[in-house]
Amino acid sequence: MIERSRACGLDRIALTDHNTVEGALALARLAPELAIVGEEAKTLEGEVIGLFITGALPAFQRPERVMDLVHEMGGLTYVPHPLDRNRSHFSAERIVELADRIDILETYNPWCEPAANSAAARLAIDLDKVTATGSDAHSTHEMGRTWMEIEEYTDVADFLAKLKQARHVVTSESGTGRRA
Repeated sequence: MIERSRACGLDRIALTDHNTVEGALALARLAPELAIVGEEAKTLEGEVIGLFITGALPAFQRPERVMDLVHEMGGLTYVPHPLDRNRSHFSAERIVELADRIDILETYNPWCEPAANSAAARLAIDLDKVTATGSDAHSTHEMGRTWMEIEEYTDVADFLAKLKQARHVVTSESGTGRRA
């Protein structure tokens, strides 16, 4: 993963394995300049990613509990594939209810239908949320197909502020084969 990141020119990666933080913590020990420690926790309603976290997130809990724990650790909450009907997701109404706890809303995921990505983008605008393009890479060969170009940041709050101005990059090699 470290070699692939370097080969793709990725300066940072958010490692967010499903329901475990161990891989991200190990990556942070091996390559601290590369790693953003994260985890994708399956809640009772949808999935929540914690970024910049220091420990494990509980699975199969109410999303409020998971999101509050992320914030208690000083991290950011990121809702991946928020409206994708093919994977665990929240309803649009529930995202609105959780909006005060959500820091980042994913508006492009290569495995989502274009309509789901478009709906997520409209919802992010309506809620005035910082947006992200995710790679949703499950293997090293999927890395580097999508990324975000963000200015250097100093801390978690600065990351969130600069992410708002980041450039979203999607290549034609993404999951659906469509260019965004």
